[in-house]
Amino acid sequence: MAAHGSRKVIFAALAGNSLIALTKFAAAAYTGSSAMLSEAIHSVVDTGNQGLLLYGLKRAKRPPDDQHPFGYGMEVYFWSFVVAILVFAVGAGVSFYEGVHKVMHPQPISTPLVNYAVLGFAMIFEGSALYVAYREFGKVRGNFGLFEAIQRSKDPTLFTVLFEDTAAMLGLVVAFAGIFISHTFGIPWVDGATSLVIAVILAGTAILLALETKGLLIGEAASPVVVNGVKNIVRGQKAIGNINEVRTMHLGPEDILLALSVDFVDRLPSEQVEAIIFELEKQIKQEYPEIRRLFIEAQDKYHHYASEKADQKRHPEEQENDAQKQS
Repeated sequence: MAAHGSRKVIFAALAGNSLIALTKFAAAAYTGSSAMLSEAIHSVVDTGNQGLLLYGLKRAKRPPDDQHPFGYGMEVYFWSFVVAILVFAVGAGVSFYEGVHKVMHPQPISTPLVNYAVLGFAMIFEGSALYVAYREFGKVRGNFGLFEAIQRSKDPTLFTVLFEDTAAMLGLVVAFAGIFISHTFGIPWVDGATSLVIAVILAGTAILLALETKGLLIGEAASPVVVNGVKNIVRGQKAIGNINEVRTMHLGPEDILLALSVDFVDRLPSEQVEAIIFELEKQIKQEYPEIRRLFIEAQDKYHHYASEKADQKRHPEEQENDAQKQS
């Protein structure tokens, strides 16, 4: 997903959550509903999170420098991880505290119609934001299922908003049901129990976000489509006898680092090797513009394998990992 699409989704969620948060706080103060207060806190957290995601996108655009020669693209991953922490610590934590307090000291809800009206409008706003996020995500998911596409996605800003909006809709439905049961059947503690359910929803969302963002933060490879495409381009060069190794890593949603080790046929003049490397770099970047940094190493395949074995002896844990992958 391009940065433009990510910003579109974030701005849509930011506008909706800002208005919803103010309305929910007013309704919670007027009616005394714990569930409504939890929902208001939820909206405030979401609003702050969207601000952090925008900040991360801005920071990620900074050019490379001496301290960060590969740029700042991974700042997007860092701030997305911070969002996951905030959803868990602030959103889930405060909702849990409020829920426990109201279960232990239940109070009847006054004028529930105000809550129903606010929740109804909130569902409209959140539903609109969720539609925008889902539509933008659909543009890049291809033929994959939703969850598989999320796992493959390298743009955390997009699936973060998608997760948050989905959790918000679930929270609104739970809050509506809790307020209805609490008022209709005269069971005040249900309102507090509803806050606990919302806390569980937020905690689950935060855990999913943290797990998805963790892989990106520590470095994920490019998709198999990109890797196989690069290999096909390299195989098209008759002067290359073997592809020793292809290593890729995402430095940002649209920023891939590629390292190639290839074995050229024997007795090629250095000028021809240089020309082939230049042509490879040009073809690869034309076909996959997201590959912004490319390093090609010319190395005899037997020397490459000998070097790998030496590394495995120095780092036996890597040899164990390779064996597990082959099994």
